[in-house]
Amino acid sequence: MTLKKYGVVLIVAATLFSCSKDDNNNVISVPPRDLAEVAAENDADIRQFLQTHFYNYEDFASPPAGFDFRIRIDTLAGDNTGKTPLIDQMESEVVIVNYEQLGLSGDSGDVPHTVYYLAARDGEGLSPTIADSVLVRYEGNTLDGNTFDGVSSYIWQHLPNYLRGYQIAMSAWNAGTDDQLAQNPDGTSRYANSGVGLMVMPSGLAYFNSSPASIPAYAPLIFKVELGKIVEDTDGDGDGIPSILEDLNGNNYLYDDNTDKEREEKGFGAVLIPNFLDTDDDGDGTRTRDEIVINEDGSLTFPDSNGNGIPDYLDPDTK
Repeated sequence: MTLKKYGVVLIVAATLFSCSKDDNNNVISVPPRDLAEVAAENDADIRQFLQTHFYNYEDFASPPAGFDFRIRIDTLAGDNTGKTPLIDQMESEVVIVNYEQLGLSGDSGDVPHTVYYLAARDGEGLSPTIADSVLVRYEGNTLDGNTFDGVSSYIWQHLPNYLRGYQIAMSAWNAGTDDQLAQNPDGTSRYANSGVGLMVMPSGLAYFNSSPASIPAYAPLIFKVELGKIVEDTDGDGDGIPSILEDLNGNNYLYDDNTDKEREEKGFGAVLIPNFLDTDDDGDGTRTRDEIVINEDGSLTFPDSNGNGIPDYLDPDTK
């Protein structure tokens, strides 16, 4: 599935086999473009797109008979000249990105990237976090209208495994609450009170210099998404702690929270495991689940047996 993000190893491989010839082994390689430069270009292209396009917001405001609650984008031209442009309807969020988060070597510094989103129809259920699992159907496009991915039937996605811009924008609307599927005129089905939204993201929150499927390198992406259901407080590693609580630095990025990173790096050929995927977050040999208390009401207590201000499950000096 194109939408699913590459792991770090695959990103590095894609970089190594990109563009210029190495005289020693004939491997084609090229360094990535400057992250800040690409971010500025992408944002200018996105804003130009949002200023010159609109979506079928009138259908969502007053649904015609048989409306399928699908977002359709068109240009502001001809009979559509007076429509409200997307730029006037989108919300946005600034996200800090660097080369390390993209799995690339080098020092780009911290570069702000803006993801744009709107809720065409807000669902009646809960809103997911970047760490939850969601039941969705979606369509992915480039700014020129090329469709590179999509599903017409609902599928489950564990959001930490997907594009960063996609994770963040997904929290802009709510899921449905009804387990009963309604039928669309085209024979497909939908959750009658699901959330429907649109997101547009720069390449630094997507694939940046890699080119999966028919997506060009450094391309901004558009996703139309219908959010049917979510798994609230998803616990990706089953250690008793919801994955969103394992974002210790609070930057909405789970892969740079790794309490026992230094220990892992000392191991030959070790694979670094962030806390939300690690069943022993501090690497002390005692499972995280055995160093926390899950209360009867489902709430959590984090013991600190040596009183040093670090809970036991993050403190390798306690077991």
